[in-house]
Amino acid sequence: MILAESIGRLETESAFEVLARAAALERQGREIINLGIGQPDFRTPEHVVEAAVKALRDRAHGYTPAQGLLPLREAVAADVARRRGAEISPENIVIMPGGKPTMFFAMMLFGEPGAEIMYPDPGFPIYRSMIRYTGAEAVPIVLREENGFAFSAEEILAGITPRTRLVIVNSPGNPTGGAAPREEVEKLVAGLMDHPHVALMADEIYGRMLYEGREHVSFLSFPEIRDRLILLDGWSKTYAMTGWRLGWSFWPDALVEKAVRLCVNSHSCVNAATQWAGIAALEGPQDAVEAMMAAFDERRRVIVRRLNQLPGITCLDPAGAFYTFPNISGTGADARTLQTRFLEEAGVATVAGPSFGLHAKDYIRFSYANSVENIERAMDRIAGVL
Repeated sequence: MILAESIGRLETESAFEVLARAAALERQGREIINLGIGQPDFRTPEHVVEAAVKALRDRAHGYTPAQGLLPLREAVAADVARRRGAEISPENIVIMPGGKPTMFFAMMLFGEPGAEIMYPDPGFPIYRSMIRYTGAEAVPIVLREENGFAFSAEEILAGITPRTRLVIVNSPGNPTGGAAPREEVEKLVAGLMDHPHVALMADEIYGRMLYEGREHVSFLSFPEIRDRLILLDGWSKTYAMTGWRLGWSFWPDALVEKAVRLCVNSHSCVNAATQWAGIAALEGPQDAVEAMMAAFDERRRVIVRRLNQLPGITCLDPAGAFYTFPNISGTGADARTLQTRFLEEAGVATVAGPSFGLHAKDYIRFSYANSVENIERAMDRIAGVL
């Protein structure tokens, strides 16, 4: 068989590799505390589950429009108005099977040999993978610990060249938990006015996951950028619906038909019952979301305190999401070695920083999507290894 050269440029998501190794150890009888995988450990709210069951019983079994059910797109637009204070049309919304298709479609639309696409580093590893797959040059936007792992608008703007097609930002971010303050968002939007050839993809999947009263500043709040803004969001994190594979994206008028065409050529449509569940999530009670975030907030404080007590490790307080990204340089060990030792010797699954980019060699990601009790036990075990 002769394969396309481009497939060799696709990378992977190391968190799933760690999960597989942890599962193998569990099959051998080991007890593993998983602080590696990026998914909430909560149940999907019951009223959301019941909405999907009702849809199936009501025979919502057929194809749906490639762009998504209109009632769901209307519910998304209403939620954006309610939570982000921005008025958008359902016609600019495309329902996706998760968040990754929006990323992939954006890369497919802008990426080709000779083009540049800027992406966060450390960042979600699939950004770089998909950019490289298209043949475009992946240009890192370095997120610095001293800046709370928030992007610097000045550095992004300074890195734009005539070959830059797309800038990707993720706030709050994976793997760092960093979040950009309003002044940086405003500075980036203002600066992009001088670069009309550059589009922006804002990954806001963690937009409702912020701590200590921090404000989520959505790029949808800036009408001046909407003619070249792609925005990614969904239900996976906020509503503990990772396995449901349901996301949504905003596309400007010039791109929405192209995005829908990519849907038709790839997954056809998102399954019907999941879309009705998505409506229930947005329009129904939000108490389960609030309870989940209160639990994450408690865990955040526990894990940051315990990590900072470990020898050779320092940890910033994350602004959002459910990850900490401690600096392990003081241990004298490299991140991948520690990832292996934590798993094999302590029975604690984590993900080494280099899995998230070229500028993360001194870090390890800990997800605190686990109970306080398990976090405390994991820190005790790691202390024994160190």
